[in-house]
Amino acid sequence: MGRGHERPVHLKHVSPDTLERGNCNASAPSELIALLVATSFAAGLNVYLTVAVLGLLGHTSALTLPASLQPLASWYVIAAAGVLFAVEFFGDKIPAFDLIWNALHTFVRVPVAAFIAYRATAALSPGEQLAATLAGGLIALAAHGGKTAARVFVTPSPEPLSNISLSLGEDALALFLVWFAAHHPYAAGTIALVLVLIVIIAVRWVVRALRALFRGAERAVG
Repeated sequence: MGRGHERPVHLKHVSPDTLERGNCNASAPSELIALLVATSFAAGLNVYLTVAVLGLLGHTSALTLPASLQPLASWYVIAAAGVLFAVEFFGDKIPAFDLIWNALHTFVRVPVAAFIAYRATAALSPGEQLAATLAGGLIALAAHGGKTAARVFVTPSPEPLSNISLSLGEDALALFLVWFAAHHPYAAGTIALVLVLIVIIAVRWVVRALRALFRGAERAVG
């Protein structure tokens, strides 16, 4: 294999019996965890884009999804995620509506990321699966919180360009992380962890931003 050739990640479903026999590829679980770190962060930014891209990568065999995530490769799931992404793509750039949308999606992005992590780690022990599920949700929450903090920072700007540019940047980052994780899971996972660390360092700002987001959504509705 040439140096410049990109090898897609094959995250095959490994049965518990195989794990017990010790015959599975040792790198597969670690690659799976690294990919989940990256995709959980991406889901915290744009969950519909993340699901659509994962489905397309799985459908085209650019990424071998675990058996428990094979439904993501269905055209029905890809199409539904694509339609919802289109709604978010335009709605996320409309003042006031974007506040309501992001406030509501606190209860979508985090659970979906946790569910993907739960399904993807079905072959692991119950304790490991629970840990992966919690980690997936927390990573998505960190990404969502960082997105919110940045959005609250630029929302007061009277011109719309800042908000639109930030939204496009979030979409691009989510797309990049999922695609990059399919070819370089460890590097993508590391990037996501660095971004989570940045959010943790700025946690006070993030909490204030989340509170401001819900207050702004309430005012927009009222």
